[in-house]
Amino acid sequence: MSETVPVVDMKGISIAFPGVKALDDVDFRLFPGEVHALLGENGAGKSTLIKALTGVYAIDGGTITVLGDRQSFSTPAQAQAAGISTVYQEVNLCPNLSVEENILLGREPRRRGGIHWRNVRRRAEEVLEQLQLGHIDPRSILSSHSIAIQQLVAIARAMQVEARVLILDEPTSSLDADEVQQLFSVIRTLRARGVAILFVSHFLEQVYEVSDRMTVLRNGRLVGEYLTSELPRMGLITKMIGKELDALAELEEAESRRQPDRTQEVPFLRAEGLGRKGSVRDVTVSVHAGEILGLAGLLGSGRTETARLLFGADRADQGRLDIDGAPRTLRTPRSAIDRGIAFSSENRKEEGLIGDLSVRDNLILAMQAGKGWWRRVPRATQDELAERFIRTLDIRPSNKDSLIRDLSGGNQQKVLLARWLITNPKLLILDEPTRGIDIGAKTQIQRLISSLAADGMSVVFISAELEEVLRLSDHIAILKDRQMVADIPNDGVTMEDVMTVIAGTNP
Repeated sequence: MSETVPVVDMKGISIAFPGVKALDDVDFRLFPGEVHALLGENGAGKSTLIKALTGVYAIDGGTITVLGDRQSFSTPAQAQAAGISTVYQEVNLCPNLSVEENILLGREPRRRGGIHWRNVRRRAEEVLEQLQLGHIDPRSILSSHSIAIQQLVAIARAMQVEARVLILDEPTSSLDADEVQQLFSVIRTLRARGVAILFVSHFLEQVYEVSDRMTVLRNGRLVGEYLTSELPRMGLITKMIGKELDALAELEEAESRRQPDRTQEVPFLRAEGLGRKGSVRDVTVSVHAGEILGLAGLLGSGRTETARLLFGADRADQGRLDIDGAPRTLRTPRSAIDRGIAFSSENRKEEGLIGDLSVRDNLILAMQAGKGWWRRVPRATQDELAERFIRTLDIRPSNKDSLIRDLSGGNQQKVLLARWLITNPKLLILDEPTRGIDIGAKTQIQRLISSLAADGMSVVFISAELEEVLRLSDHIAILKDRQMVADIPNDGVTMEDVMTVIAGTNP
């Protein structure tokens, strides 16, 4: 950060949407050769500020200067041409194309009027090698890879051009610990080359590990800009939420008081040796009313695959499943819903929400599907349910007619949860319900899960954050290499205990 002139200088940025002022007189600076973290709760304005910089949104007030020139980008392509590359939280690639095609899409080298495929492969291989991803076959179809690899391919695409500014919006949300360190190594290399990196993450440990400077937003306004080394973590949290963070302490106190009813002989759901060829095997778990079962394991261990079997999204070809003490075969998600089982997918973009519909329309989708499309839910009922759950879950903005795509990730997640809560399920399966959301919204969702269990609902909870699984769960099923290897009561279990099981030795 030897240069004193910022590569990006945004002053007095204001943007308003119907019913909400997303940004209000916000300043932001980004210097060459630094990693600058942009922080704040969901709805604070982080994504809006990024989209203002990259030409997705027009600004209502303020100025944007890039590399010393006053800019007014009207498209992301113009921002990219000015040296700004962006990787958003949700992977936005073409899963039906190859890795190399995604990396060079729109920038393919040409010869004699056509694409020069040899050069496409060579350039893709070069950028993959820079990311230490040389083991990935550039010719392989993107959809054949995990979400983590797809995220890294998106970063490779952003790095393919000589960018002066690299924006990473939640780049680690789908990565395991080793992949995070791999990405951080690349970030440090780029920083040493003078690239300015805007880093958005809800993982505070990662922010403190990799960032040099941070800017905090709250409710669309600038709280301040700080050197990372000079702002303690508790001070950062206080600035993000505007008050001392005591919610986690309250959650832990509530969890200590919650006592699941294990006196019932028959659990609501029991799986014995459940599995599916090529997916996951040997799943033996049970969940009683008022109990939270945590699924723990590294990325790719089979957590999501297990959830899909329990919901009937994938049909098991091994083992036995009992619901309310009777053997059942879940052939489709509809059959699971009819038995009182709900599933909130980790992939809210493709498997959860419909961006062009309103908050109200997204909220009542599951209820409407259960009634049948020929028996419409009355509009008055829709409005009453939407207003109640917007209030209960503190969904922002509180306008039920807002398009769901305009909400922050955390508020979208709350809408998805509300959709299933409207159906009054007996078992709620939550796959990464707090992934990519801020600490305030995360705590709200954790408290909601604990409250639902206290009221007698069964919960299956999946999270890549082991600490979160340990905090909420009554017992923990541990998966490794797409096989269940242990089911342990959460009675003083530590992260080290779980990692020892994952590593292959007894705790």
